[in-house]
Amino acid sequence: MVPWRATDDGFVTEAVIDWYARFARGRPGAIVVEATGIRDIPSGPLLRIGHDRYIEGLRKLADAVRAASEGQTRLFIQLIDFLAIRRRPDRTKFFERFLEITDRHRQAFGDPAMAETDVRIALAALNDQQLLQTLTPSEYEALQFGYRERVTDMHLPHIRSLPQVLPGLFADAAARAREAGFDGVELHYAHAYTMASFLSRTNVREDDYGGLRENRLRLPLEVFAAVRKRVGADYVVGCRYLAEECISGGNDTDDTIPFGVAFAKAGMDFISTSRGGKFDDAKQPGVGSAAYPYTGPSGYECMPQYISDERGPFGRNVDPTAAIRRAIRDVGLQTPVVCAGGIHNFEMAEQQLADGVCDIVGAARQSLADPDWFRKIRLGLGDRVRVCEFTNYCEGLDQKHKTVTCQLWDKEALDQPGVRLTPDGKRRLTAPDWQPPR
Repeated sequence: MVPWRATDDGFVTEAVIDWYARFARGRPGAIVVEATGIRDIPSGPLLRIGHDRYIEGLRKLADAVRAASEGQTRLFIQLIDFLAIRRRPDRTKFFERFLEITDRHRQAFGDPAMAETDVRIALAALNDQQLLQTLTPSEYEALQFGYRERVTDMHLPHIRSLPQVLPGLFADAAARAREAGFDGVELHYAHAYTMASFLSRTNVREDDYGGLRENRLRLPLEVFAAVRKRVGADYVVGCRYLAEECISGGNDTDDTIPFGVAFAKAGMDFISTSRGGKFDDAKQPGVGSAAYPYTGPSGYECMPQYISDERGPFGRNVDPTAAIRRAIRDVGLQTPVVCAGGIHNFEMAEQQLADGVCDIVGAARQSLADPDWFRKIRLGLGDRVRVCEFTNYCEGLDQKHKTVTCQLWDKEALDQPGVRLTPDGKRRLTAPDWQPPR
């Protein structure tokens, strides 16, 4: 979960350390630190690992988790790459300066010699239906949703060269994670990001990295091979990928089962599944905001709320994950599979293990609601667990890039000595401490 506690330059802060130390005091088997950028580029208050200067802060984070859990919790870090996305522009500004005018636009008005200023004025006067016929699909999308790069933008040299660049970037990041003291890395091949886009059935690149399933799988395997070579066989390397994309024309289990088997055969130490969370069906953002991949139907599948359909918000990822795990076992491999999605009590978690859905249970929102729920269950105190209500209050904060907290505890004991508060002073940053009864 990205809690927006890093500096604007991507460095670990005391708030980041407190956040993970608080989870560690609950003694989970493992914590996966939030999506952390592998490039040395500006990306706002998102953790970064794209340069050696980040190692010192990440080492403090790893040390804090180890101390807080008394060595009982393993710490992994999720490595992510993402392409450029911009905010939805004001219509006037889009036509005045953002849109690149070409001869094709002039030809649309029947005047190859038309001055650029006149073209911009003429375009701005068109209605949406006329613009659909005049602009390219990508230009119209940039107006309505904001500009977004895709792995299929082969006219852009930096997109075309991604297969040559990304293996080294991921390998360098993994090496830094090892140096900082993390127990392993999770390669982020899920949701709306670069590696997931290479895996997607919507990837129609015409080189060796798009189209056919084996081509779409090529770069994720090359990234893993580069990481494994860099960190060695004795370091944990796994990935998170989508068991289903949940978009029109996207991956279903016909693709994702072979992907899981291929990852296992390649030697990944674990495979963690998610679902949905794509830009493809995201809602149109307001002017000045960027598209958010958890607002459409696929986003709902990723983080369903208590306001749900007849299936409800729980267990939506169970069936595809079970199918992936079965296929891995059928080829004789024992790669651990992690399943997450709406798990908030012992019975649900235990049932997934008993049914062979997965080998490890993951929980994000429930862990945010009660960082101690692992300890409480282990101690037979399940009735004392603070249960997530799945209102997605936390997700709403994330969407606005505000400091993420949980409404079940963020207004509690604000005047308690030593409590760190959000910048507006209205919410606490971590859940209150809990001690088991004597």
